[in-house]
Amino acid sequence: MDNFKKKFIEEATDLIEGLEKSLLALEENPDDPTLIQQVFRVMHTLKGNSGMFGFDLIDRFTHDLETVYDLIRNGSLRVNRQVLDVTLAAVDHLKLLLNEDNYSDKEFIHTHEQLTKRVASLIDGSHPAEQTSNAYRSNESAVGECTYYILFEPRKEIFANGTNPLYLIDEVASLGNSLVFAHVNRVPNLKDINPESCYTYWEIILVTKEGTNAINDVFIFVEDESSLDIQKLADLNLLEDPTFVAESKRIAAEKEDIGYNMLQSLAEKAIKQQQQKQADIIKREKITVKDTTISSIRVSSEKLDILMNLVSELVTTQARLSLFAEQNTIPGLTAIAENVQKLSRQLRDTAFSIVLIPIENMLTRFQRLVRDLSNELRKDVVFITEGSDTELDKTIIESLADPLMHILRNSLDHGIEDAEVRQKMGKPRQGKIILKAFYSGANVLIQVSDDGAGIDPELIREKAIAKGIITADRKLSHRETLDLVFLPGFSTAKKVTDVSGRGVGMDVVRRKIADIRGEVEIDSEKGVGTTITIKLPLTLSIIDGLLVKIDDTHYVVPLSAIDKIYAVPTKEIYEKYNNVVILDGRQVSFFNLREEFNVGNVDSEFMQVVVVNYEEKRVGLVVDHVVGEYQAVLKPLGKHYKSQEMVSGATILGDGTVALVVDTNKIIKQFANKEVKTSK
Repeated sequence: MDNFKKKFIEEATDLIEGLEKSLLALEENPDDPTLIQQVFRVMHTLKGNSGMFGFDLIDRFTHDLETVYDLIRNGSLRVNRQVLDVTLAAVDHLKLLLNEDNYSDKEFIHTHEQLTKRVASLIDGSHPAEQTSNAYRSNESAVGECTYYILFEPRKEIFANGTNPLYLIDEVASLGNSLVFAHVNRVPNLKDINPESCYTYWEIILVTKEGTNAINDVFIFVEDESSLDIQKLADLNLLEDPTFVAESKRIAAEKEDIGYNMLQSLAEKAIKQQQQKQADIIKREKITVKDTTISSIRVSSEKLDILMNLVSELVTTQARLSLFAEQNTIPGLTAIAENVQKLSRQLRDTAFSIVLIPIENMLTRFQRLVRDLSNELRKDVVFITEGSDTELDKTIIESLADPLMHILRNSLDHGIEDAEVRQKMGKPRQGKIILKAFYSGANVLIQVSDDGAGIDPELIREKAIAKGIITADRKLSHRETLDLVFLPGFSTAKKVTDVSGRGVGMDVVRRKIADIRGEVEIDSEKGVGTTITIKLPLTLSIIDGLLVKIDDTHYVVPLSAIDKIYAVPTKEIYEKYNNVVILDGRQVSFFNLREEFNVGNVDSEFMQVVVVNYEEKRVGLVVDHVVGEYQAVLKPLGKHYKSQEMVSGATILGDGTVALVVDTNKIIKQFANKEVKTSK
């Protein structure tokens, strides 16, 4: 039973996450019947499943929530801010209800009781909605409709008391949708007509949600002056069936009247056809569900991690096999090695695609964050997302949540101005935050933009001078000035709030982004807004690199960071005292990796300078030889090597030796820090 409970909790968690997403969408479109139905359906599913697995507290709680959205479905309650606030709070509570350990917590039970009362108050305070959208009305009219046959035969004398039968026909038609047949076969010849007599009678096919009592009420004052017959034809809308309508019109044109029996026969045919259509739909749905169940399965992240590790080992083993085939002339071995290489590459690509998930999975929490914080700060803010289908490694997405959360908090608290201030500046009262994700080569870029106050570079400079970070005579570019906000403890906030302003955020953002081999940069214009761009690799498991050699040791340089490769005379490297070399007529600072790794002098005539980029900086990495491109399976170095600054990981080459992966970003930043200290 424990396994079944675990399965229920997993499925319930997915349902609750989807419920939160639907509620946030409903806030934007409160009259959308599809979204309302989605929310109701999730409530209903949670109620049924929780009762089955012994979660009685969830069963009772979701029963009340289901009632709320049933009232919304039938128009007795409207979707508004109060309803959504209570429902979203209920969603948060449902997440906690899945953990039965919380049930013994007195504070938790108190919260549960209070929230239950809030939900009950919505039910008790429900009333017919004053206004509903057309879409809403159409949804209501589709529930509980019946088709009636009405035969109305006024007596000839009905005109005597001032009654106009046409008014009664119009009133009947107002009860719903109708098809009216006026029969004039009883009208005499012109010479025999009495202008004060009524010779016409009517047959009406009426579709309405009202009962027979409402129809009878229309004719209540002419009961003695007419003959009235009301019969139910079907518990559905027959006027939606084109065959039924066409046949009714044909018979009415050919005969004096249609009659209930004939219409009943037509109705039975229409009902059978409708039932057959529904059966076909159900059959197709069953097939679809069956296919979906087969083609989509749930796999734990631990199993995926094991799979990725095994694939990585296979790629390494395949590289060793290819090297062995090159070194030995065994018949047929080369063909086998090539085939294994092809298959391992396909398997690797498939495995990597499995662990890539769309960032949409984490957007709901950001939508919720913006909603709740904007209410707390009393700011009117709209949150827009673009590129939600962009995929990233699941590990990267997990590590990305906190940095993005902090960036959004800063945008809301310090970026977006109060509505009055924005209005005085000529801006819309409603602020805007846009989260955009898109591919850029082998990387993914995530941008968070706001149309707020922006960052004042002069204020940043003043703060930096006051803290002793830079000297008063130090000149910085616009980008370098903005980058100062990433320093630990640096903040331009005039006051500390519960949301932000303590100066312990942006440095953590940059550090966490760097931990997943990403880069972050900021661009801002005072009074216009701020854009923060995060550049990330698609996956942490593999890297396209350039294999280089220093002495007898191999290293891998990330290919995405490389600008150009130059052959430079060795003497130009070792005769330079300022670590600057002229390449293509430009001065380029360089790192001699032989010296950095404490390797002896080289005896070759030429050395290779691999120029790498980071942001707006260019640095040359001096190596002995460039071997060629290499797709490296990245392995972590372990906790003992976490403090080092120049290597991001390691990979195993085909011959079984280990090659270190150089972290070019950290090298460039380290070089830049040296320059700053020197300039001081």
